[in-house]
Amino acid sequence: MPSNLNFIILILISGVPLLLWAMGLFGSVLPGEHARLMARLSNGAAGLSFICAALAALLYAVGGKALTVTPFSFALPRDMGALALSIYINTVTLVMLALVSFVGFVVSRYTRNYLQGEKHQGRFYTWLNLTLASILTLIVSGNMLMFVLAWIATSVCLHQLLMFYPERAGAVLAARKKFIVSRVAEASLLMAVLLIGSTLHTMEFETIFHAMAAMTGPLPVTIQWASGLIVLAAALQSAQFPLQGWLIQVMEAPTPVSALLHAGIVNGGAFLVMRMSPIMSQAITASDALAIIGLVTIAAAGLVMPTQTSIKVFLAWTTTAQMGFMLLECGLGVYSLAMLHLVAHSLYKAHAFLSSGSGVDIFRAPAVRPAQSTPTFWQWIVVLAFAGLMTIGIGAAFGVAPESQPALLALGVIVAVAMTQLLLHSFKTGMGAAFVARAAILSVLVGTAYFSLHAAFHFMLATSFPTVRLVNGPAQFPLIGLVMLVFLAILLIQQSLPNLAKYPIARRAYVHLYNGLYVDIPFSRLVQRFWPIQAVPYVQPKGV
Repeated sequence: MPSNLNFIILILISGVPLLLWAMGLFGSVLPGEHARLMARLSNGAAGLSFICAALAALLYAVGGKALTVTPFSFALPRDMGALALSIYINTVTLVMLALVSFVGFVVSRYTRNYLQGEKHQGRFYTWLNLTLASILTLIVSGNMLMFVLAWIATSVCLHQLLMFYPERAGAVLAARKKFIVSRVAEASLLMAVLLIGSTLHTMEFETIFHAMAAMTGPLPVTIQWASGLIVLAAALQSAQFPLQGWLIQVMEAPTPVSALLHAGIVNGGAFLVMRMSPIMSQAITASDALAIIGLVTIAAAGLVMPTQTSIKVFLAWTTTAQMGFMLLECGLGVYSLAMLHLVAHSLYKAHAFLSSGSGVDIFRAPAVRPAQSTPTFWQWIVVLAFAGLMTIGIGAAFGVAPESQPALLALGVIVAVAMTQLLLHSFKTGMGAAFVARAAILSVLVGTAYFSLHAAFHFMLATSFPTVRLVNGPAQFPLIGLVMLVFLAILLIQQSLPNLAKYPIARRAYVHLYNGLYVDIPFSRLVQRFWPIQAVPYVQPKGV
């Protein structure tokens, strides 16, 4: 039995998804003419859910303990464990619960004004509440089969939001492509869960954590196959290259759906790997494959992004790149850093999509922009040396040792690349030494904040994830070297784009990159051939 404090935390955690489940079911029977009432009630339920999640996180920080509470379970045949209504309380659960409930409240509040006067506003809120409830249920799930069922429910409810405007052919195509990809991901995840259950004889995440920690010797073949299926499910859920097309095309859906999808649901792939981290940290081949998938996606998205002219399409490509970055971090075994990345990306991307209209207005406003100059060879050398030495120095101050944590060394190079871009921009503006000095100070502050936040998350999540993976595979060092090389190459290409425009081959490459290298076209044609889109006439609501 949980202690009094943990019992209060359990009640608060249970109330977070239950409030939205109740609101969604109530909205499904509420007549359409009460859309304004539905909007007010939904905002209240979303706000109360966030309050419950925040209180639970604070109480857990005071003195809560990790545990699994299972009020109901049903034994499965062949000693595979049980299908259970189970709640897993740990730091990861509380962080994700507070994050998603906060984003959900912001999106719900934004929707009230965004869809004001829309004929089907009440229906939109119904599916929004059910989608949020499904995501929150997935987060608190302590049982793998319960996790799979919540994963499926999230996809089904999201499909209704993506189809909110059925008269838009682009929205319908994107929704159908997402539908197909989701079914494959769900089948992969279900097979992985059954393989794990048949081998470890449990379906509980907490029990799996202890079983994998006590395991010695090589992994069983069934667990290795399960880890590969988990990689497939995570890559499909996170829209990894070359199956990222559906994520780019969902811009036809309402903006709140884009914000919820890019800031929350698409993170499900990284969250899946984190939940399965006790298995993935020992499945070296699957983790290396996950890192390579993420790295290829980063490289492709990093080249395509600068060519895009639509702000929402650009943001969608950045989401694909960031998902690849998270999976790369998980593949390298740095799970606490991946969690930090997930939190930061969710907050940033929700704001970016909801304020995308204001961003366009600011860009269109007349402004005096300084002339751009090309950095010289010696400026490149100085900037690279400064960024590299600064990153190594700050990392060493926080105890990052290359010989014991090579994965963190590779990620430190990525920080150095980011600082290099900032410093090169200060040189390109030609605004003098004072401006360059300010950029250098800002680079030091950003690098310090990066390693400080990583240290804080590593301390906070130390008991929720396995330890940082050391060198334990022949592909480890080549993979780390490839990561460094790819990010440096992307830096060089992005900084050299103005100079490359004079070459015909570069102009032809620009066209191909603008079209996403055409990798999504075969899938789109296949879907349209076997699942043709029926034209739906648009009916203008009265009074609009």
